[in-house]
Amino acid sequence: MNINTMKHEAQLSHRTRWFAGILFTFVIATLGYFLAKLPGFQLTGQLASAIFIAIVYRQVAGYPELFREGITFSSKKILRFAIVLYGIKLNVGFIVHDGLSIILMGVGVILFSFIASHWLSKLLKADRSITTLLAAGTGICGAAAIAAVAPIFRSKDEDTAIGVGIIALFGTIFSVGYTVIRPLLSFSPSEYGVWAGISLHEVAHVALAAAPAGEEALAMALLAKLGRVFLLVPVCLILIYLISRKRDKGESSTIPFPWFLVGFVVMSLVGTYVLGPVVPFTEDAMQMVNTVTTWCLTAAMVGLGLNVSLKDLKTKALRPVFVLLIVSTSLSTLTYVLVKVIY
Repeated sequence: MNINTMKHEAQLSHRTRWFAGILFTFVIATLGYFLAKLPGFQLTGQLASAIFIAIVYRQVAGYPELFREGITFSSKKILRFAIVLYGIKLNVGFIVHDGLSIILMGVGVILFSFIASHWLSKLLKADRSITTLLAAGTGICGAAAIAAVAPIFRSKDEDTAIGVGIIALFGTIFSVGYTVIRPLLSFSPSEYGVWAGISLHEVAHVALAAAPAGEEALAMALLAKLGRVFLLVPVCLILIYLISRKRDKGESSTIPFPWFLVGFVVMSLVGTYVLGPVVPFTEDAMQMVNTVTTWCLTAAMVGLGLNVSLKDLKTKALRPVFVLLIVSTSLSTLTYVLVKVIY
């Protein structure tokens, strides 16, 4: 066997392992999809269910080293691709023309989430990395926000996966809680929608909480939520600036610019001003994009979940969970009062 043949076989083997690793993350994502159909997991959703399976697999079988390159590709590249696609959901026109007050409320929600989380993390001596990621997920848009800010804070994959899992679980619990207490509130459908949109974590959580209140509530909830999603890019740019200034002189101050956020903005503009107004784009086509986004994001989170070791989970995650509980509960209460005053 000559050297060229050996190199070819090595390259083929590398490509095979790479592809197999990507396929492995999508297989677990599929298992998460079916797990989410079972009683007890229906409310957690595909994303959290897939992360749960990935974490269990890691503890039982260990990290699949043979597939490492493909798994890393899913957790890095496919994740960024999913966030870019996520931008199509953001209708810039609605926000610019109708959402100034909602954007201002969104700014307040984000500031409260970061400041309160930072203060509580010091008070409770919680893990700073996980708490910061949870603050981003709470204030902006759940898993997508955590994934976007993680490279800026140079968070470990393990911390990112833990943060996503926690935010998915708590967002689901709060969404169900909203639907339970809604009949007891003196809210009109539009008021309830705004409240859900500015206080809940994920877009899916907002839809889950607002849909039972009717189409008017759902429309206002999604508008309010999209106002916070709209702030994802400026928040990331501000964080890059602040962290660059804060770094020690002896440490590299260069933070890799998250170029995928440029893609997020571009896709937002395309979704607003091209798809529909210029190029025909049906609801079915949008649903297909949403499905692809969900599956890519789930496969990426599987890659992150495989990095989670339960040995440190109890000591690292317990206190951030308390921080998230306090911040989320306070946020729901304060925004409830705010909506009552404004509307």
